[in-house]
Parts: sequence; C-alpha cells; structure tokens
Amino acid sequence: MKSAATAAGTVQTATGSGHVASRGLTALLTTAMAFSMMQLFLLGALGPRLVVGLGVSETLLGLTTTVGFGTAAVLSPVGGRIVDRVGPRRALVVLLAVSAAALVLIGAAPGPAFLLAAVALGGFPQALANPATNKAILAAVPGARRGAVTGAKQSGVQLGAFAAGLPLAAAAGVLGWRGAVWVAAGAALAAALWAWRALPAGPPPRYGTVPRMPSPPGGPVPWLAGFSFFLGAGIASVNTYLALFGAQRLGMGPVVAGALVAVLGVAGIAGRIGWSRAATPGRAPWFPGLLAGGAVGAAALLVAACRLGPLVWVAAVAVGVFAVSGNAVSMVLVMQRSAPGCAGRDSALVSAGFFAGFAVGPPLFGRLAEHGRYGGGWVLVAAEFAVAAAVAFVWAVRDRRTGQGGVA
Repeated sequence: MKSAATAAGTVQTATGSGHVASRGLTALLTTAMAFSMMQLFLLGALGPRLVVGLGVSETLLGLTTTVGFGTAAVLSPVGGRIVDRVGPRRALVVLLAVSAAALVLIGAAPGPAFLLAAVALGGFPQALANPATNKAILAAVPGARRGAVTGAKQSGVQLGAFAAGLPLAAAAGVLGWRGAVWVAAGAALAAALWAWRALPAGPPPRYGTVPRMPSPPGGPVPWLAGFSFFLGAGIASVNTYLALFGAQRLGMGPVVAGALVAVLGVAGIAGRIGWSRAATPGRAPWFPGLLAGGAVGAAALLVAACRLGPLVWVAAVAVGVFAVSGNAVSMVLVMQRSAPGCAGRDSALVSAGFFAGFAVGPPLFGRLAEHGRYGGGWVLVAAEFAVAAAVAFVWAVRDRRTGQGGVA
C-alpha cells in the first residue's frame, strides 16, 4: 500500500525536476483543464455557424450546455471518489482521451440528436477535471505555492475559451466548423499521450485506503456548492450566448463574434491567476462574494451593450476578471479546508454545484434569446450573480464568527 507521502514523491519524480511545483506539471494540469470544457466553449464560439449549418435553434444551443454539464453534475461525486482511489495520473489520461473522443463525435454529428449524445459523453471529463488536478497539486506542491499553481491550472479553462474563440473559430472559416472541432480532438489526444508519458507509471496510489477525517462542521463545501450553482448559471449563459449576441444583436461577423469569447478567455486567465495568488487563508473566504459582486456589474454592462454596442468588449473582460475567477478561488478554498484524504470528494461536490448551474442557466437564457430578448437575458444573469454574492457573503460572515477563517 502506498502512502500519501509516497504518492507525492512519485508525482514529483514524474515532473523531471526536484522542484515539486515544476513548470511541466503546471503546464500539464493547465492543458487538462483546457480540454475538460473545450467542447462547450467550441459550441458557444461556433454557435452562429451551428445555427445555420446544422439547423440548431437558439434553445437547442443552450440545451447542449445543459446536457454536458448536467451529465458532469451527476457524475462528479462518483468522479471524485474514483480520483481518490486511482490517483491523478490515470484520471488525467482518461480525461484527455475521452475529451478527444467526444470532440471527434461532435465533429461527425449529422444532426442535433447525435450532437447532444456526443456532448453528454464530454460530461465525464468535466467530472474528473477538478478532483484529478487538485489531487495532483496536493500531492506535489507545497502549501505556500498551491494558490498560485491552482490559479494557473484553473486558467486552463479560459485558455480553452481563448482557443475556441480565436484560432479555432478562425480555422472554421477555412476548414469548416467540423474541421475545427477535429483539430481540437487531435490536440486532446496528443495531450493524453503527454500525460501518460509525463506522470508515473506502475500501480496507482490507493488513495481510497488513506484514513479520512470528517469534514469540519460549518465547513465551506455546502456553501461553496450553492455559490457555485448560481455563479455557474450566469457564466454558462455568457459562454453560450455571448458570440450569438454579438452576431444577432450587434451585427458582428462570425469571426469577430467568436473573438468575444477569446477576450473573455484571456481576461479569465489573468483573473484566475491573480485572484488565486492573493487568496491567502485569511482573505480567501471574502473573495467569492467580492468577485460575484463584480460579476453583477459585468452583467449590467452587457445590458447596456444592447444600446451601446462597444460596451460588450468591456463586459467580456469584466466577466472574465470577476465571474470566471470565482470558481478558481472556490477551488483554493477547498484545498485550504479539506480534511486529509477528502480533497477529491470535496472538489467534486463543489464542482457538481457549478456544473448544475451550468446545466440550468443556458436553457432559461435561450428562451429569451430565441425571442430576441437579450436585455432580459442579461438581467437574469445579473440576478444569478447577485444570489451567488449573497450566499458567499453569508458564509464568510458565519465563518469569521466561528473562528475558522484563516485555518489552512
């Protein structure tokens, strides 16, 4: 039986460096996060082409997000337990390989029904992503550097948004939307081979046999799951409909509209890295509420963009800096507060709330978008962010009163 310390040593060795927070490990985890949600960013960025080329309605476009994240929400608790038992190496290889398969099937979809089935398959990598990458960080990165590495790897999700919104959306103009999706599938398969070679071979660490302590009473996991639900509902609506909003309401071409997703992605990368670095144990509990409050302002800018189009670019940046960064900070809090042996499970439970929000938000927005009521849709997003802020602030106040704030 391998101990957690032995597991940490094997992950460290796999990086090929004596430094446990090696650049190679961080790059691999960032890449895994990028591909875990690549399919949904691609569907959002290519939305204008899918509406025309595959006969996908605005409501059905939102349903793809519901199916993908609904599957991820259901599978997340199981995924967390799997990662705790088999370790990050095998989980990351499976994550990337299944992501590649899902992208291949999306590119081959003859119609909406097949497309939805392929998107459902892509929910499994999403369920593994946070538990597997968080477990790798806890095994190989010292406590003082975990916030910075977590922010870097969480920025991988927005790196995927950038890739979908700019280079892949541009490639769709040359290769067609199917060709662009297949290019992404090939890259995901190459990343799976990278993970297989870079992380340690041999029997997986049996994390499931490590003695577990119960989560502390009043801990953040239930609160962060609720916060993540409402935050995810708003973010998913923006991810899914921002490009379509630019094309249908603001008169942008498909490539320029896709660039909105890329801008959001770049801002999210900077926000996730910056806020996660700043999320020390004493300050981190207040960050989710502050970021969700900033996200309300970002949604207000989207409402204003209905009348003053150029504001949409400012709004895209603000959504990335505030809303998107909230999920990274919640993962930092999970790692700061999780009991030994429970990081995979706790990460999965918080992720399940986030994914459930992603499943609920876009269909509600889609009904409004189908009737051209984008202003009402962005007001709905602002309300979802406001509820997330309220949940986060209530927990932060309770946490401070019970004296748990600042416990690493």
